[in-house]
Amino acid sequence: MKQSTALKIAAGVAAAAIGGAFLYSRSTRPPVINPKVPEPAEPVDLARYLGKWFELARHENRFEKGLDAVTAEYSLDDDGTIRIVNSGRQGSPKGERSSVEGHAIVADRATNAKLKVSFLGPFYVGPYWILDHGDDYEWSIVGEPSGRYLWVLAREPKPAPAVAEAILKRVEALGYDRWALRATRHA
Repeated sequence: MKQSTALKIAAGVAAAAIGGAFLYSRSTRPPVINPKVPEPAEPVDLARYLGKWFELARHENRFEKGLDAVTAEYSLDDDGTIRIVNSGRQGSPKGERSSVEGHAIVADRATNAKLKVSFLGPFYVGPYWILDHGDDYEWSIVGEPSGRYLWVLAREPKPAPAVAEAILKRVEALGYDRWALRATRHA
């Protein structure tokens, strides 16, 4: 992995997390795709949420531009923080791989559905809301309060078409435009 690519991804994640106020102008932030972001639908069992997720779709953003085969891996560190390793391949599912490591803390202990993430050091500045998930944690819809970012995740890179359609219908029920999402290609 090239260091500059990792730094670019980390800077982008941090910019998204803090609303782009410091690193990007308003003109480079993605448009709001949901002006009324709902509160997370269900509590989250973090032990079941940990592990590897495949990104099925996302609202396109500057820090993931052109990435495919995107995955996110969550694990619990000894200090109680959640370690996050995001990775993807540039230009195609077989392109050059890059990754970035971050950490998260639980921001809402009542539900565990709201986290704060950081990819640029010890400051937990970015909201990460697990808006909904499958009963068996086979899929997850992740957003944040500005309504500019959304990720659709699954445990498999290519779930059955009926499952994928059901997840997208849930995206719509949460107030997002499913047609504004960019599908993530996997090998």
